[in-house]
Amino acid sequence: MEVTTITAGAVQAPRRHSQVSRAWQRYCKNKLAVVGLIWVALFVLIGIIGPWIAPYNYATTDFLAANQPPTALHPFGTDSLGHDMLSEILWSVQNALEIAFGATLVSFVIGTALGLWAGLRGGVADMVVMRMVDFLFAFPTYFLDLILVVKLGRGMVPILIAIGIAGWAGYARLIRGLVLGMRNGEMVEAARALGATQGHIARRYLFPNVMSSMAVALAFGIPADLTVMAALSVVGMGLRPPLPSFGNMIAEAGGNTLGYPWLLYFPATIFAITLLSFLFVADGLQEALDPKGGF
Repeated sequence: MEVTTITAGAVQAPRRHSQVSRAWQRYCKNKLAVVGLIWVALFVLIGIIGPWIAPYNYATTDFLAANQPPTALHPFGTDSLGHDMLSEILWSVQNALEIAFGATLVSFVIGTALGLWAGLRGGVADMVVMRMVDFLFAFPTYFLDLILVVKLGRGMVPILIAIGIAGWAGYARLIRGLVLGMRNGEMVEAARALGATQGHIARRYLFPNVMSSMAVALAFGIPADLTVMAALSVVGMGLRPPLPSFGNMIAEAGGNTLGYPWLLYFPATIFAITLLSFLFVADGLQEALDPKGGF
């Protein structure tokens, strides 16, 4: 008589697969989320290949072609320096993705580390982290971004770091609350009884169980960082020209909208659709990964 041994991994693998399948099915029920995902995927693809398919370099000037409306040579028109608007937008997509994704990652890493530490340790550690969080929520994040950019500079990396440092509080508060709800659970108590360290408990039991909530928070964090980046450019504290960005193009078009509307319409429309698409994706993730939905 044959005895078949079924390992825990063999049982868990189909279960994980079915959970992912159910989450994807719930996500696809949200039509706006699907449309948003398509646009975000296209936006990311353009961010990767944009500089290679741009018809001109973003720094190329042609004063004889300044302020031209859309033509066959310049489908999105040109600005006051003769820069091709289509090329500037393609380069801006890459810059926006690098800063937004990088800043969100910095915020996520700092917030996750401090939130786990505060939730697990409690006591003085929790008090210190939460007072820092309270300060960051009380102090306008935009002004903190401005201060950090003034101190660090207006390059790609300094702006990325500035936005990331100013934005970690929300992640820390979220993950701390989740950890507080789980740290006295049966699995965690059993691990402590077996002599598991705090680091092992965090890696093995806590962090995997908060990933769905953190994925939703990340999805909402990216458009927020895109907005901050654009807002910095509008007040002259974004990427230093000639580096293109959506904020720089929108700010430069502000005084010329009536005479040259294409300077504002193309970058502002693409930027607005991108923000909405990221928000639709985040909303879809929230519905798909909602524990009440069966995940």
